[in-house]
Amino acid sequence: MNHILKIIAISKPYHKLVWILSVLILISAVLQILSPVLFKQVVDQAEQQLVNNSGDVVKAYQLLGLMFGLGIASTLIDSISMRLGDYTSGRIGRYLTEKFYQKILTLPQKYFDSQISGKIINQLSRGIISLQDFLGALSNFIVPALIQTIFTLGVMAYYNLLIAGLATITFPLFLILSYYSTQKWGKFEVMRTKIEDLSRGRIQEVISNIKLVRSFNRQHHEYRYVSDQLQTSVGIYDQQSTTYHVINFLRNTALEVIIIIIFVILFRQTFSSTMSFGELVLILQLLNQLRRPLFSMSFVIERIKRAETGSKEYFEILALESTEKMPQKHLRPPTKLPSIEFRHISFEYENSEKVLSDISFKLDKSETVALVGHSGAGKTTIVNLILKFYNPTQGNILFNGKNYQTLSHQQIRSAISLVFQDSELFSTTIRDNVAYGSPNATDEQVIKALKKANAYDFVKTFKAGIDQPIGEKGIKLSGGQKQRIQIARAILMDAPILILDEATSSLDAKSEKLVQDALEKLMQNKLVLIIAHRFSTIQNVDRILVLDNGQIVDQGNPQSLAKKEGLYSELLQYQIQGNQKLLEKFEIHS
Repeated sequence: MNHILKIIAISKPYHKLVWILSVLILISAVLQILSPVLFKQVVDQAEQQLVNNSGDVVKAYQLLGLMFGLGIASTLIDSISMRLGDYTSGRIGRYLTEKFYQKILTLPQKYFDSQISGKIINQLSRGIISLQDFLGALSNFIVPALIQTIFTLGVMAYYNLLIAGLATITFPLFLILSYYSTQKWGKFEVMRTKIEDLSRGRIQEVISNIKLVRSFNRQHHEYRYVSDQLQTSVGIYDQQSTTYHVINFLRNTALEVIIIIIFVILFRQTFSSTMSFGELVLILQLLNQLRRPLFSMSFVIERIKRAETGSKEYFEILALESTEKMPQKHLRPPTKLPSIEFRHISFEYENSEKVLSDISFKLDKSETVALVGHSGAGKTTIVNLILKFYNPTQGNILFNGKNYQTLSHQQIRSAISLVFQDSELFSTTIRDNVAYGSPNATDEQVIKALKKANAYDFVKTFKAGIDQPIGEKGIKLSGGQKQRIQIARAILMDAPILILDEATSSLDAKSEKLVQDALEKLMQNKLVLIIAHRFSTIQNVDRILVLDNGQIVDQGNPQSLAKKEGLYSELLQYQIQGNQKLLEKFEIHS
């Protein structure tokens, strides 16, 4: 019940529409009850004519005409209320999706570190569908059935208290059996949703890594994994279905027993003239009206249980603490050259060992700084902290002398442009990707950025030019082309801080030359931070920070570090020896 209250509470912006809908439903319920009452009076006139020739045929026709009018009015109100119900349900569905998506966009980065994207999408889909179905059923069915039942039993009690009492007994009996049935169903459903999340999440991963799957010939393995999960789910569903239908049989049998008892009582009272034919016809009609909400009691409770189960993860995600605010407007990058300072920073990821330990350094104005070290030394973590994806465990980060904690995520990130090692591109057009950080850019500005990034030569060969779709993660482009699109995006944004995450590591020599030339244009008059593994890309940097086991073990310019014993010169020698062996193999002399 707690979940149902949450569902009703979350739809608060649309409660006004729900109240209007409720009034229409109330009017419709009254009209539907009036029709059997009027028909009773028509039958009474016919009975009086047959018994003592005192029936009023004109009154009977008037009553039939009124019944027709009420029927048309009821049908019209039903149509309006159903349309309003669909209107409300559709907008509530949109509202719930937006609320979930907004929450996802403001959650801390650590949430995404431990979740599969396909699982998140599946939870969203299941939560929205179950909530929307329930709210739609609530407005289009549950509330109308409840109001109709109350009015029907009230009118029935007015004419025959015994029959009304017997009819009322069926509802708690149905409720008890239906509640037991849905409780059982819900336990099975929880098991099924866990399996569904795993299988859907795996399908999503396989699709995004399809080249990896095929290159290792793992298609059958992946197919069998998902197939086994689905088989387990089907087995659980079989148990669900068996339990439901057994209880449904008991429920319907109990109903048939009560109905036959009511029919016997009606027959005896009519036969003994203690009940008129008009009252008999009225009660039979009222009983018929009760069948719909009664038989649908299991549907109602099942909808409630499904909404509770399906929306569980939805509300759990909404209950998570947001660490970021949704940017309401686009901030232009600040023109002032900024500085970034780390003061005694330590950091550890959730459930892991310390990654950074008491490091301090300052990146000043327009200098170019490289981070060097073994994999896992903490280079990427430093970038993540600069971007405020995470907060330090200890210490302070300063941006132009201001504490990071006093600045919004948007303020910091508007000053930073990035070129990633992996191609972080959308499947839309080249224009959309280049202008992603500069949404108001003109086509001329996009083309100018592409030219500076040495990218326009290949872009103009496409039939659609800058309107060319590039596929998921830029699959239709080569590695060098993807990187140059990223560089064009950074050029267009023109932020004062530039972060390069090993931007040329996966390129061939020709592509690397083109990308390196584009990067040199991009790096002018900026504070540049480079994560480097290939030392050939950082020959001309101002300063190198050497990291080992989460600490800065050395720093200086490339020339001084190369002559000095330490980790940098050691890593440099490994690369030089590797290059020398390659030259000797092909008898090339430097």
